[in-house]
Amino acid sequence: MAQVLEFKLPDLGEGLTEAEIVRWLVEVGDVVAVDQPVVEVETAKAMVEVPCPYGGVVTARFGAEGTELPVGAALLTVAVGEAAEERPAGGADASGAAGSEGAPDRAPAAEGSGNVLVGYGTSQAPARRRRVRPAEPAPAAPAAPAAPAANGRPRPTGTAKPAAGTRAAAPGAADGPVPVISPLVRRLARQNGLDLREMTGSGPDGLILRADVEYALRAAATQGGRTGGRPAEPLTHAAPATATAGTPAVTRVPLKGIRGAVADKLSRSRTEIPDATCWVDADATELMRTRAAMNAAGGPKISVLALLARICTAALARFPDLNSSVDTGAREIVRHDEVHLGFAAQTERGLVVPVVRDAHTRDVESLTAEFARLTEAARAGTLTPAELTGGTFTLNNYGVFGVDGSTPIINHPEAAMLGVGRIVPKPWVHEGELAVRQVVQLSFTFDHRVCDGGTAGGFLRYVADCVEQPAVLLRTL
Repeated sequence: MAQVLEFKLPDLGEGLTEAEIVRWLVEVGDVVAVDQPVVEVETAKAMVEVPCPYGGVVTARFGAEGTELPVGAALLTVAVGEAAEERPAGGADASGAAGSEGAPDRAPAAEGSGNVLVGYGTSQAPARRRRVRPAEPAPAAPAAPAAPAANGRPRPTGTAKPAAGTRAAAPGAADGPVPVISPLVRRLARQNGLDLREMTGSGPDGLILRADVEYALRAAATQGGRTGGRPAEPLTHAAPATATAGTPAVTRVPLKGIRGAVADKLSRSRTEIPDATCWVDADATELMRTRAAMNAAGGPKISVLALLARICTAALARFPDLNSSVDTGAREIVRHDEVHLGFAAQTERGLVVPVVRDAHTRDVESLTAEFARLTEAARAGTLTPAELTGGTFTLNNYGVFGVDGSTPIINHPEAAMLGVGRIVPKPWVHEGELAVRQVVQLSFTFDHRVCDGGTAGGFLRYVADCVEQPAVLLRTL
């Protein structure tokens, strides 16, 4: 006899207490295997898939896409046991209005795989998803004539209604899942009331791209039309605010998810840390020549960021006060033996700071590879909480935005951050003569509680010396 087990949103780790449902990966009535991902959620750290520790038939889901749930809240229920495979497909989806009436009482949780912590892998590959269908499918009504879609492509306007007493097919059930390039595109369409089933994508094999969704929303806004049965909302993803006569219209953007986490951390940094900034211009011509020589020798290409990171780890070995944090409760400076190097990465979902573990033990090839891996994961939204926390020093390369200088805000609870501007040709006095050299501005922000200006200036001067004469690094290698 089957029993119904309740799967709750697991402990997310790293102090995270809630998550937003981005996309359900299973429907009510689906057969799931142990450790199969069942829902995709977004935390303040990353977007991850949550595996279910039970195998059986999904009988109910709790929470619609876009809903924020606290840790410990019910996600879904699964019927397990000998009768699970024979269970008719008709359970409840608690994300809508209807429900779980007639569902068996929930039994105490049985032993599962235990692999339910967000951001960590599962013990085995997930099985293919199967759906338990009714024995006698209801006849479908004839389809309505085609009408133009919001993006200018033809789409059907009618859908078949299920016969009385049968379960309605899930979205995309007739033709398979809607092909979407990323969960962010699906979320953008959902927040603006656009039905992806009514679109034909411009990508390969009809893949729906972000540009398709934005084009459809702009077209609907221009024509004053409706998308997916609801008014189109602004592309800022924010709820439009109402305005009365004489009152200017405003748009309110919720500070949540990654944007909210960044806001909280930066506010805390500004509130708690008495920071100071110093900067210097450096001639990076020899550094760029050294990199070109390394890459010409064959092997993996070396990035400028990796060379700067190697310089930073050497500088922190000479000035260990800057690889620290302040315990305000104990009124102590905590110096770290290992250098866990964070670096700022801009993504569609906002600014994130992945962390390269034990950067002081890595050479430039290893640093280049790890920067590439973490950057790709950041853009895909698959960074784990462990890859986004625990940094002891941050390197911020804002030169990629085409700017020369900045005053970085320290990544709390760290004690310092090095900012790097763009490297551009400028007039420079070299060996007593005016010449065109590759010049970069380095800015260094530090917590004045952990050191004075002499230490900070010494660190920055050493970094600049290594940029101007990479051979200086040979003393520490």
